Amino acid sequence: MSEQNYEVIASEGHAPVKMWTQGVPVDEGAKTQLTKAASMPFIHKHIAVMPDVHVGIGATIGSVIPTKNAIIPAAVGVDIGCGMMAAKTDLTANDLPDNLFGIRTAIERAVPHGMTPSRSRRKGRDKGSWHDIPELSAKAWGGLVDRFDRICENMPAIKNTNNVNHMGTLGTGNHFVEVCLDEHDQVWIMLHSGSRGVGNAIGRRYIELARKDMEKWMINLPDKDLAYFPEGTDHFNDYVFAVEWAQDYARKNREVMMANVIESIQVELGRMFNADVEAVNCHHNYVTRENHFGENVFVTRKGAVRARKGDLGIIPGSMGARSYIVRGLGNEESFCSCSHGAGRVMSRTEAKKRVSLEEHITATADVECRKDKGVIDETPSAYKNIDDVMEAQKDLVEIMYTLKQVVCVKG
Repeated sequence: MSEQNYEVIASEGHAPVKMWTQGVPVDEGAKTQLTKAASMPFIHKHIAVMPDVHVGIGATIGSVIPTKNAIIPAAVGVDIGCGMMAAKTDLTANDLPDNLFGIRTAIERAVPHGMTPSRSRRKGRDKGSWHDIPELSAKAWGGLVDRFDRICENMPAIKNTNNVNHMGTLGTGNHFVEVCLDEHDQVWIMLHSGSRGVGNAIGRRYIELARKDMEKWMINLPDKDLAYFPEGTDHFNDYVFAVEWAQDYARKNREVMMANVIESIQVELGRMFNADVEAVNCHHNYVTRENHFGENVFVTRKGAVRARKGDLGIIPGSMGARSYIVRGLGNEESFCSCSHGAGRVMSRTEAKKRVSLEEHITATADVECRKDKGVIDETPSAYKNIDDVMEAQKDLVEIMYTLKQVVCVKG
């Protein structure tokens, strides 16, 4: 690149940390966490940091951690395969009703969300039952079940998780479904979710195993969350197999939800429409094998999206802010990555204390969404300014579409 758009944190004995954070706030806790990760002996070249960076559990959210012959399961985390899906439709703003409450409630009926009990348990079924599972969810699960059974051979407790009955469900926290308009008033559907209960269980179990391995081998770490599996050890291959399965589950989960959202809106509008005009389905919390700087490595993107040259990705803002469909520029210094969103500037607890309900209502005035105290932790002011975030990564991606949400369903 002709212009360096990142700053470097260099510490003796540590890999460099390259930060695309010009013009956006970065808390000292995140820098400390990044420096600890950079001290691990198997970091490949450097750690890349995206402008939405903030402190996370296990690893800093908004970081790209390339490793040789080792994986840190807590860096991948427990929301394995969390990511985004967006579909451009052939609807325009004129095709939507003036009052969007009906569309929001139709989506809420079509996609189980929040702390809603799983389908099979609501009717007194056993967890994992094939009864009461909608056809699309059952079909998606059918393509996963053989590999899931293999995972359960190594880890029988995983069989008793919410797995098949979470397929096609949204979850809680910052997971969402949105209806958006682009700069040409074209309608988009966008959603955010991951591998749900089963991915969480897989992540937690292997994080625990990695910590026990460190104790067994008497390896001292700067942070217990940096416990790792060296390639070739007992748990490494099992973990890679399980995490790749969970990432596939997450992708299929988004596909099922998208299909159900499209159908619900078609029913509500009383007309069919095409939603295959342009579609993106990308992880932003995952590990994968890639080649960088001439070597094969494992790349963990903790709150980051792959942005190879030509790759389409999604960078959402917060409730009430703009979101972006982007195309990667293939910047190798970032390990071909970009941010996964705006990034928090307030913790959930802090947002609930500092932001009033009236402020949240004002900030989301143009969005058909929940306007109660239960979603204040997701209010726009809890996040960084998405425009500053996009400016800081102008050498990582180019903007293809600018989206403004008009309906938002929160987990």
